[in-house]
Amino acid sequence: MAPKHSPPEKMMFQFTLRRRGISDQAVLRAMEEVPREAFVEEPDRADAYRDCALGIACGQTISQPFVVAYMTEQLKLQKQHRVLEIGTGSGYQAAVLSRLAGQILTVERFRTLADAARLRLEKLAFHNVEVMLGDGFNVPANVGQFDRIIVTAAMEQIPESLTDRLEAGGAPDRAGRAASWGPDAGPLRPDRNRI
Repeated sequence: MAPKHSPPEKMMFQFTLRRRGISDQAVLRAMEEVPREAFVEEPDRADAYRDCALGIACGQTISQPFVVAYMTEQLKLQKQHRVLEIGTGSGYQAAVLSRLAGQILTVERFRTLADAARLRLEKLAFHNVEVMLGDGFNVPANVGQFDRIIVTAAMEQIPESLTDRLEAGGAPDRAGRAASWGPDAGPLRPDRNRI
């Protein structure tokens, strides 16, 4: 069972996000609603609300809360959006996205992580998230197009095979957006990428 986190700890979590520049109230609310302690390894649960990355299975990490909030805010999500996430990890980012968008497809290459995330998301009733085992850069055509794509793996540029999956045209709030964050890339900017 996950430890209960005290109100001051949760308040500091929110304060840290705001202090670092997260201002979208819907993103802040989603970050507060998703129990991060349920997505970290048992030994790290006491540190769940610290603004740091924590280790998970397969040598991967759950991103620090600021990175999750920042990437989510950059997507400017709306309830009707369909989102593709590359790199499920523990499922935390997908859970946060699910509070803001209508449908999330998250792709994970490690079976151990995909299976654990699927079970965790089902148990926590994140019913609008589907976890797929596979290569995130070779998403099957039959899964369709997406309004937003988020890549949580390190890369220098989002591959064209992914940007081609973005819905084209439409009203400005339906324009395709993609966000990526990694140690080698930093956030991708609209003037450098098709966002």
